[in-house]
Amino acid sequence: MSRTVNIQQFLNENRFSPYQWMIFVICFLVAFFDGMDTAAIGYIAPSLLDDWGIEKKELAPVLSAALFGLAIGAVVSGPLADKFGRKIVLTASVILFSGFCVASAWAQDLTQMAVLRFITGLGLGAAMPNAVTLLTEYCPDHKRAMIVNTMYCGFPVGAAAGGFFASWLIPAYGWQTALMWCGLLPLVLGVLMVFLLPRSVSYLAVKKKPAEQIRRILKRINPNADLDGAEFVVDQSKITHSSENPMAMVLGSHFRFGSILLWLSYFTGLIIFYAMINWMPVLFKEANMPPELGPRISGLFALGGLGAIASGYLMDRFNGNKLIALLSFLTAVSVACIGWALGQGLGMLIAVVLFAGVMQNTAQTSLPALAAKFYPAECRSTGVSWMLGIGRFGAIAGTFLTGQLIAWKLDFITIFVILAVPSLILSVCLLLKQKIYGDN
Repeated sequence: MSRTVNIQQFLNENRFSPYQWMIFVICFLVAFFDGMDTAAIGYIAPSLLDDWGIEKKELAPVLSAALFGLAIGAVVSGPLADKFGRKIVLTASVILFSGFCVASAWAQDLTQMAVLRFITGLGLGAAMPNAVTLLTEYCPDHKRAMIVNTMYCGFPVGAAAGGFFASWLIPAYGWQTALMWCGLLPLVLGVLMVFLLPRSVSYLAVKKKPAEQIRRILKRINPNADLDGAEFVVDQSKITHSSENPMAMVLGSHFRFGSILLWLSYFTGLIIFYAMINWMPVLFKEANMPPELGPRISGLFALGGLGAIASGYLMDRFNGNKLIALLSFLTAVSVACIGWALGQGLGMLIAVVLFAGVMQNTAQTSLPALAAKFYPAECRSTGVSWMLGIGRFGAIAGTFLTGQLIAWKLDFITIFVILAVPSLILSVCLLLKQKIYGDN
């Protein structure tokens, strides 16, 4: 008679192997290049103003083009990944965004740049949720939040590295070279993923794929495991309805309100992140800051996402909803102080921007792990990707909102106070989720 092996129990009982670390590194690099390519347009924006002789308000459609693509790519990719597999969609998305990032270097006007950035965004949007989902399905329960949050830190680290990279590369070689390098590096990664990245064992089990495929992968995690003749199942500790399609599950009576709260949380968080990343270099230039300092200080804001490592450690031990709500409240306070700090000297500005970045990015990068924990394997990719995709419209809203605030000629203090409000909304959403679902 065949034995039944619970895949999640197998992962919980075995040490985190070198094979799983390889999956982690690949997913981290996907997040890194996703962050670098997403933020690239904000870093080259001041150069586009000069080279193409355009007004700041004309940049809004270009800055938002990739964000529309990000939203659509994320929403569409989740159901595709739940149907065809995480690896296939993830690898294709990396190759798509890297190739069109390179193509963006040859754009001759705003229209061409907007179209190319939109297509780039489709790949960027599909990459992150599937990287989160794939890695989640190779993590033990007691380390999942820390591992996934650490991986997701690749996004702000990539965005920060892009700022430092751009501040050196653009003055010497032009904005086109920056886009080329931002595309060529992940293109190499995409090719390697075809050969190195495994399929999700949980996905294979849910889809009733041959047990030998699953056994072969799990043997890479523990070569000494006795898996001969075993049948494999996913963790059934959550309420699941495997006969339903993933979209119906995410929108069903049990998960519906939690899904809406997660969407609102990610939406409001990205209003702040993209307002800062896309517009801070332009705002600081208007404040008569030396041109090379704007991208560097903006990079410090993105670099604050490294705090998500500590948040992941705490989420594995304490209540994730309450923790992220607290971080979001502190974000609101610190973002509101950035306009004031502009008049207090460079040291104070750097301190406030860095603290705001740590709070905001730590909260934001913790949300995918929270969503991955909330949804079962049958609809996890759809649930996570829809949160990231629908939330991306917050990035669009943040970009246009900040552009409008600048067009109204509001002072810096007022602009940053207004941008602090979404973080308060995020805190409320997660406290409501805690009240309804508990620590899930």
